[in-house]
Amino acid sequence: MFDYSALWKIYDQYGEEMPDFIDRLSRTPPMKRLKHIGMNCGCEYVALHSHDMCRRYTRFEHSVGVALIVWHFTHDVRQAVAGLFHDISTPVFAHVVDFLNEDHLKQESTELSTAAMIENSPEIQAILREYGLETSDVSDYHLYPIADNSSPQLSADRLEYTFGNFIQYGVCGVDDIARFFNALTSGTNEYGQQETVFADPALAEEFALCSMKCSYVYISDSDRFTMQFLADMLKAAIRAEILTPEDLYSTEEAVIERLEAAPYFRRYWHDYCRIKAVRRTSWPVPDSYCVRINAKRRFLDPYVKDIGRVSEFSKAYRAALDEFLSVSFEDWLSIAE
Repeated sequence: MFDYSALWKIYDQYGEEMPDFIDRLSRTPPMKRLKHIGMNCGCEYVALHSHDMCRRYTRFEHSVGVALIVWHFTHDVRQAVAGLFHDISTPVFAHVVDFLNEDHLKQESTELSTAAMIENSPEIQAILREYGLETSDVSDYHLYPIADNSSPQLSADRLEYTFGNFIQYGVCGVDDIARFFNALTSGTNEYGQQETVFADPALAEEFALCSMKCSYVYISDSDRFTMQFLADMLKAAIRAEILTPEDLYSTEEAVIERLEAAPYFRRYWHDYCRIKAVRRTSWPVPDSYCVRINAKRRFLDPYVKDIGRVSEFSKAYRAALDEFLSVSFEDWLSIAE
């Protein structure tokens, strides 16, 4: 079984021990909660999303990875800590709650309590004071372009979850990830902004084409349908007072236990876990849970130093990107019997 923390060795600067500030902050209660929040937004519980060769990929592993990538390229404590904390307020099942909040196309609704979680943790505040940092320095990773920038640019956040999903979806292995990572450097893009960039156009093209395979997973019928199904389940459980909105900021195990304790929602949850296939139709299926769902189109278009974006010089990637952008979400989705 693959251990996603193995990727940290690739990200860590010159193979040294994990920086003390990242290690200590990652051990605080708000960060440890992320060990119980998956990266795959609840889809990993569904029968059609079986990743038998992989251990569960968590927001904790992702967040530490992002911090290490930022530290690698900046050696700036403030930026690395902001990267570490960027998912600290992620609720159970992650972006499923954006579906619940009807914000799944932007996926910003779950970031609103980041500063409060950092501010209200005495353990985090004690460590931040040692480094002369305040909550405002580390509660918004959007301030630091190496940590986060506008899509489809390459940021530490997008880079780390792309590498994790390369393993999760069997796109490529650890050796390939190391090749890609070691070919990156901090540079300046066409907008005069800092960005993690490639120097080798061939490697940039290879990486971009690999990343497109992940992009299709993110917009797949199965991902969109199961996330909406789970969002509607959570919404119904809150209305029935089986769950509270605060429960969404506990752990996935705790929420599943609450659902399992209520007979109706136990059946609802088990129906969700047993989904094996999703059916696409041009019309709603009568007497069936049937939804039509748009998707956030996630893709990467890396910048190559002194050349430009991969889509500007690679015909293969430009064709793949155009095909991806043309995918329609007009059909209705339901459970295939």
